[in-house]
Amino acid sequence: MAYKDKYIRFDWAAKRLLRNKANFGVLEGFLTVLLNEPIRIVEILESESNQQEENDKFNRVDIKARNSKDEIIIVEVQNTREIYYLERILFGVAKAITEHIELGNLYSEVKKIYSVSILYFDIGKGNDYLYHGQNTFVGVHTGDLLEVTTKEKNAIVRKLPAQIFPEYFLIRVNEFNKAAVTPLEEWIEYLKTGVIRPDTQVPGLGEARQKLIYYNMNKAEQLAYDEHINAVMIQNDVLSTAKDEGREEGREEGRAEGRAEGRAEGREEGREEGKKEGKVEIARKMKSMSLAPDLIQSATGLSMEEIDGL
Repeated sequence: MAYKDKYIRFDWAAKRLLRNKANFGVLEGFLTVLLNEPIRIVEILESESNQQEENDKFNRVDIKARNSKDEIIIVEVQNTREIYYLERILFGVAKAITEHIELGNLYSEVKKIYSVSILYFDIGKGNDYLYHGQNTFVGVHTGDLLEVTTKEKNAIVRKLPAQIFPEYFLIRVNEFNKAAVTPLEEWIEYLKTGVIRPDTQVPGLGEARQKLIYYNMNKAEQLAYDEHINAVMIQNDVLSTAKDEGREEGREEGRAEGRAEGRAEGREEGREEGKKEGKVEIARKMKSMSLAPDLIQSATGLSMEEIDGL
């Protein structure tokens, strides 16, 4: 049936389905392709952001998992722009580290963390759809990588700091605009379009074709999923429209004041007022959708007092 070609978006699957042990293969396949090494999930760990509430739909969707090497992998899906996103993923990694080491434990018990962010918004300038960062110590004059000597199990071993420090992956889904050739590209294609090739051999995608079929859900689940997708589309449209309107209003007011006063600062003030009006309009529409004040603040940058006054 043609119905079977409709698959659930990864963000919804991560929140509702991939936490089930029977569906670990989908997540394991994705991480295996991304990290370029075999990944086996031992368990899904509890996280404060594993919320099911309706007003949480635009917040990050986290999976915090432990793999077979006792490392922790955080997968986050972000649908809309967050002002301090890099600071937030840093906090999330730091929190994961401290949550999984007990007071009095040796520092050797600190877990290696992988942070994977799947982003459906423009985080900044860059030409690639995948960015990877980790901590390394490079010789300022020699360019060599520092190897740290440590003692483990009565033996002296050398480790690169990258073996200890967290690694960050930023996947800019909307920037992927090419024919999928590699396994990673097939995964990004699915993340962006929801399309999975019927003949795919990519780890995880075969399982996704079997387990993430939209029409396998019951009617209540389908309705909840449809409402989620509709809400995401409305949210993105609100942000995009208000941003464009704010930019245009800023230009018009700037021109008007510039003509009237003949001063460059008039144009700048007009632009700033237009931006502020755009943010207020976003906040007003988000408030009418009964979204949480902290989410409105994160999306617009307005103060709680300004939001309360709308």
